[in-house]
Amino acid sequence: MTADPDATRPTRRGLLLVLSSPSGAGKSTLTRRLRVEDGNLHLSISCTTRPRRRSEVDLQDYEFLRPEEFAQRQAAGEFLESAEVHGNRYGTPLAPVEDALRAGRDVIFDIDWQGTQQIATKMRPDLVSVFILPPSIDELRARLERRAEDDDATIARRLAKARDEIGHWTEYDYVIINDDLERAYREVHAVLLAERLSRNDAASRRPEEQAQIDLARQLKRGHRPDADELVKQLLAV
Repeated sequence: MTADPDATRPTRRGLLLVLSSPSGAGKSTLTRRLRVEDGNLHLSISCTTRPRRRSEVDLQDYEFLRPEEFAQRQAAGEFLESAEVHGNRYGTPLAPVEDALRAGRDVIFDIDWQGTQQIATKMRPDLVSVFILPPSIDELRARLERRAEDDDATIARRLAKARDEIGHWTEYDYVIINDDLERAYREVHAVLLAERLSRNDAASRRPEEQAQIDLARQLKRGHRPDADELVKQLLAV
């Protein structure tokens, strides 16, 4: 019997789920949990020139490169996006992302607004972007201090940078306020499920799936006056 080529063909192309936030607002924690609990997510492992933290593993959290290695790969066109953050270079390798999308797997990114803009320019139809807001600058500072991986000068730079990063929240599709980690996770997961469902046949949706879509719709940036007010407070500090 001849094998049916359609039997192994993906039912849909994968999507690109981008989570961005100021350092300490929770995007890395949410990214890790989504990866653990969702079997169809491929993590885009960024390359970086920054030093490895004690808690990080090479090729698992980041691919740590020397500056000259990063420059060589960038010149060869190997990155989907790249940016300089806090004096260090970051970049997303393009080939694994395209391979995953063609196989129908979704790709999750933990990157900043600069990288998100570049991806939007190159692959907007595939992109779903989510901005994570902290509940306050004081709480953001406390989280950075509890992390105990940066010195005081670095924390101060990250807080100063946070205001610039928060100013780009209007460029994202969804916004989530991380004042409660469990709720923030449920909301991010709802966005992912809703975006998957929007790419499938609406007639086959179950009631619980429609509920996820309804929740995600409430998280659309234009539907969050509470987020708009919070941003005003964050930028006024």
